[in-house]
Amino acid sequence: MFRPKIPTNPTPTGAVIPLAVEPTSVDRAPAPAAVPAPVAESAPVSTRPTVQLTPGALLALVGGGTAVVLVVGTVLVSMLLAVAVTAASVAVCALVVRSLMASQHRR
Repeated sequence: MFRPKIPTNPTPTGAVIPLAVEPTSVDRAPAPAAVPAPVAESAPVSTRPTVQLTPGALLALVGGGTAVVLVVGTVLVSMLLAVAVTAASVAVCALVVRSLMASQHRR
């Protein structure tokens, strides 16, 4: 149970892929003169329009980003303020209840 099991290599069940490079031998005849490879065609020119930012578009982009940052910051600060006000009111309520309970024990 606690002894490691060494996996065995199974025999291939599918198609066997031959080696990409032929093995070489010393007795082989020299290779014939190399034939130059055909020249590959250049990639086709894309017909999609490229994105070009004009100064007005760049200004609008910066203004929109600034507005988003300000809105998100305002929401986060208001949530933090709401948590702080709630915590302060719960603390005041706890002090009032403690004071009322302490005054009942004195009577």
